[in-house]
Amino acid sequence: MLTYQLLHPDILAGLAAAGHGATVLIADGNYPLVTRSHPAARRVYLNLAPDMLRVTDVLGVIAGAIPIEAAHVMVPDDGSEPGIFADFRTLLPGITLQALDRFSFYAAARGPDLALAIATGERRIYANILLTIGVVPPR
Repeated sequence: MLTYQLLHPDILAGLAAAGHGATVLIADGNYPLVTRSHPAARRVYLNLAPDMLRVTDVLGVIAGAIPIEAAHVMVPDDGSEPGIFADFRTLLPGITLQALDRFSFYAAARGPDLALAIATGERRIYANILLTIGVVPPR
């Protein structure tokens, strides 16, 4: 048994296989994971029931496990900001959220750098985030 906060074996394997510049998608319950994520990415389905688990639950654990150099979010066509973005900023201090329209976000998530795609049961809309893995500095 691991004593580390992140215990999910498929997520651990996906992160271990990824490196600097690889991306991780954490998707809400409405996201079309099969058709809008790179087919070679490891897919993990945590969407047991509505709001189990939530994107922010997963993001909190992932942010404690990897260095994050960038975060892209999906924004509505009207340019409004979904409330969950405030939660993202709290969980990712020092990271500026980079906005993408829906189809640009889909294109980025289908890109060859996507190493891991995680489906959640999140019901808040536009609660999708695409993280770029940073560098672990030498000791």
